[in-house]
Amino acid sequence: MSNYRINNHYAKALLLLAQDMDVVDQVAEDMRFVSNVYVENRELNVVFANPIIPVDKKVSVVKELFENRVSEVTMAFLVFVTRKNRSINMRGMAEAYIKMFRDYRGIVLTDLVTHQSIDDVARKLVTEMVETYTGKTVELHDHTDPNMFGSFKLEFDNKMYDARIRTKIHRMRIQFTRNDYESKL
Repeated sequence: MSNYRINNHYAKALLLLAQDMDVVDQVAEDMRFVSNVYVENRELNVVFANPIIPVDKKVSVVKELFENRVSEVTMAFLVFVTRKNRSINMRGMAEAYIKMFRDYRGIVLTDLVTHQSIDDVARKLVTEMVETYTGKTVELHDHTDPNMFGSFKLEFDNKMYDARIRTKIHRMRIQFTRNDYESKL
């Protein structure tokens, strides 16, 4: 089975369990924390990928890292996954859960890249526009890129609005190379 399918199966099972226990939001916060821990610690990934390290040691590492930092449901899930020798997929499962949580709550992840940081008024305007377009709640992540002069790029729901000057120049270059205004005789 591919990692994608494994991640989604386990994440869906966790989401169903969290729904039954009415702790969906708490588990989502926990899974964000788990994902961040895996992203920041390369050594942790190496330990869980190593088949020589016994499962009991891996379980003790999971307990030491997460025991007082996550809910009981999340902790039981992490220990279960580790005992099933799927701890190498933990980060993918956490990210899959977060994606399913957003779908469950009707939240759309929106990335905005601009030349300079934006103020609260612009942030609110972008949020309202995307909410109106999608009909969902917006989770806005804004970043800055010094190479984007006087422009922005907005991505949400597998859609992208690209207002970068570089893109506009590229489109103009393509249009000029087609030379639509010359006779084709």
